[in-house]
Order: sequence, then structure tokens, then C-alpha cells
Amino acid sequence: MKYKSTRSTDDVLIDSAVAIKNGLAPDGGLYMPQTVPSITKEEIESLLECSYAERAAYIFSKYLTDYSINEVLSDSTEAYSKKRFPKGAAPIHDIDGKVTALELWHGPTCAFKDMALQIMPRLLSRALVKTGEKRTALILVATSGDTGKAALEGYRDIPQIKIKVFYPIDGVSRVQKLQMQTQEGNNVDVVGIYGNFDDAQSGVKRIFGDAAMADALDKEGAFLSSANSINWGRLVPQIVYYVSAYCDMVASGQISLGERIDVCVPTGNFGNIFAAYLAKRMGLPIEKLICASNRNNVLTDFIRTGTYDRNRTFHTTSSPSMDILISSNLERLLYLIAGSEKTALYMEELAKTGKYTVSQEELAAIQESFTAYFATEEECFASIKQAFNENGYLMDTHTAVGYHAASAYIKETGAARRVLLASTASPYKFAYSVLEALSGKTEKGELEALDALSALTGTEIPAPLSHLDEKELRFPSAIEKEEMPKSVIDFVKR
Repeated sequence: MKYKSTRSTDDVLIDSAVAIKNGLAPDGGLYMPQTVPSITKEEIESLLECSYAERAAYIFSKYLTDYSINEVLSDSTEAYSKKRFPKGAAPIHDIDGKVTALELWHGPTCAFKDMALQIMPRLLSRALVKTGEKRTALILVATSGDTGKAALEGYRDIPQIKIKVFYPIDGVSRVQKLQMQTQEGNNVDVVGIYGNFDDAQSGVKRIFGDAAMADALDKEGAFLSSANSINWGRLVPQIVYYVSAYCDMVASGQISLGERIDVCVPTGNFGNIFAAYLAKRMGLPIEKLICASNRNNVLTDFIRTGTYDRNRTFHTTSSPSMDILISSNLERLLYLIAGSEKTALYMEELAKTGKYTVSQEELAAIQESFTAYFATEEECFASIKQAFNENGYLMDTHTAVGYHAASAYIKETGAARRVLLASTASPYKFAYSVLEALSGKTEKGELEALDALSALTGTEIPAPLSHLDEKELRFPSAIEKEEMPKSVIDFVKR
């Protein structure tokens, strides 16, 4: 399988190891496979009795053909071990007889990003060997909360790799901030910026596109790579858990083999739901993809109207990982729908004016697979309370946005298909808001809310989130967004 940039009109193709090493294409585009491989009903049936690691290796073997099956199976077995995922990598849970939660947060940082960021460092490490790279890979990350900690944990102390994370200093939860600021490891660095996630992400993209920066890093024996979902090595593992969940739904009797389902994904940067779309394109029996947004509903408007417009008020919400107005992975969908030439034009227009509009034919093609809903803060909180009071299911704010969207979709369309809902974070990562939704009360701080939520619900605080305030605060600093390039160079020189 070869790869090319979403913006490239030439015939330059590269191996997956090169795409994973580079992260972002030289023209600013994102890497995509030349074709989308298929998976048959018989193949899905053969995976029913397999472990998660075995299912992962099977899907990887279709996309990462320059890696051997033994390599990806070894890496998957280590990444998705009981040590790292004590309750299983991606278990499912029937919420209400209509919606099934795909719990992606049982890893070391209690967020769905662990599903990709436990395997991705292993894929990158092999990529450095396969490509003969001698320089240090500098992983540069912009995070709206969960990616940063998951990437730091995944890459810490891995040879020939350094990782630096930028996050909006006032745009993540207290728990998320403490998780990053107390990160252990000798090859890590964390810096807050004064601004929002889009400022951090735009700053990282500018650094990636700066030739002078690349030269300066090269002189220091380093080069840039990415752990965000713009990197194919981060996105391909996300395809796996939709395939695995479907297998588990069949094995548990929720659906029969070949039966179609709908998939609902709380969405910010569009990577997670795009992975579900690729699973659908491969042949997984998915009917509709429900894109769920919070008040920053730029994706809802795009899927409904065909106009993407980031020129709008930015809202800080209780689901901060979705507080995004520039959804980078949407470019990959445009590539598959409109082709590389038009994708490049749309991205150029977005950079210049902050908006673009796809053709009616392209919109129709998008709407054939996607529908979109968004939740207000009140609707998000109501969904948390409803799910717990009626079904005893405790969910975080991001999952609640998705649950609201799934419920609205079922009510509006009358669809009888089972909805698979991506549950993206432990409720304890956002205990302050979850507690308020359930009780109408708040605590003095987010750490106090952890204990209060546990007492109220009779559930246990996950080990990775307990005693955060007792750890050493290693990275408390914040900078202006204009200082990001200097901060990168300073880190490499250490």
C-alpha cells in the first residue's frame, strides 16, 4: 500500500513508514492510502473469536504493507496488554437497548487517545529503522486536552524520540492540565499558550511548514513529526476499534453478522469519525455516521449546508476536547469526495478567508454517509443525568454530547438500527461537570469533585486520575503563541 498527500496532483507515492515518520506532507497536506482496502463478511466472521491485538494486527496488515504481520502483531500485543488496559482495550456496554457505548477510555490516561497513542510510538520507532533515519524525531503536538497526555505517556523515554506538547492554558480541564504538567520522562516538554486550541494547532502547523525551522532543527540533528491525528500512524489504529466493536456486538448477540449499524462520534478534529468512515468504506456494515458537536458546531453546519465557516464565536464548554473550529481531518474526507486538486483549493480558501463551500454534488456525497447534530451545555448535562438516572450508566461530557446526538437522530429518523456510540473519556476526567449535571451542585475544585462524584455514584476513581495533586509539577509555564517556534528550538538544544 502506497500513500500520497491530500493536496498532491502528481504521482509521488511513499510507503506507510515514510508517511508515519513525516506526519505531515511537504505541501501541507495529509497522507492518505492510494486505495481503501476492503474487508468482507467472511473476514469479519473470522475475527469474532480473536483478541483485540489480533484484530488490530489484521487491519494494520491491510494498510501498513511495509510492516510484517509479525511486527504489527508484536506491537499490538504489547500496546493493548492487560497491563495497559486492565478492563480490555475497547469494551462495549449496552446503555439503553438502542445505543451501545464503545468505551475507549480504559487505558493509562483514561481517554480514547490511548487507543492510538499506545501503538503509534511503536510504529514510529520501527519507521525510523525502516527508513534509515539517524536524526531524533521531535514529536510536536497541539492538544485540546486528551491527546497531549496520551502522547506524552506513549512516547516518554522512547529512544531517538523527543516530544513537546502545546495546549491552551485556560482551555483544558484542571485534571487534564495536571496530567500534563506532572508528566514523567526525560524526553518530554509541556508548554501552555495564551489562546485557544485553534491557536495552538495553527502554531504547530506553521512550524511544520517553516523551511527555516526545518533547517534549524536539522542542524541540531532533529526533524519534526506529529502525534496528532493528522499523522496516519495515529489515525489507522482508530479504524480498528470500530471493526472490533462490531465483532463484539455480533458475539454478544446485540446484532447478527452482516446487520447494519449506525455510528455516533463526539467530534472535534474529525479524526475519530473519519476512521469510522474508512471502516465503512472498507465494507464494515455501517449505515449512517452521526457527527456530534458541542456549541462549537462548525461541523454540524458544514454537513448540513456544505459551507465550512470558522469565522464564528469560539465557545469554551464542558467538553473542551471538542472546542475546535478548524477540523484538520476533514481534509481527508474532502480528498476522497472531491479529489486532491479541489481539496488543495478548499484548503487555500480556508486559510485566506476562513471558509469554503463544496459543490452540491460533493455535499450530496457527504450526506449519503454523514448526518450531524449538536448539543448545548444544557442538553449535554441533561443527557448525563438521563443516562445515569434511567440506565445507571455514568458518562463524561463528550460522550453525553454524542448520546444527545444519537437520541436526537433516533427520534428524528425513527431508525431502528443499533447505534454504536464512541465513549471517549472516563467521566472522572470531567468530574466537576458530571457532578454538576447529576446533582446540580459544584465543588470548590475539580480534584475535590473526583471524590464527590465517587461518593454520589458509588463508582471508583480510576487509578491514573487519583492523587494528581501529590505529584511534582514539572511544567507549569505558559507563553504567547508567537513564542512557540523559539520554545521548540530551545527544547531541542537541551
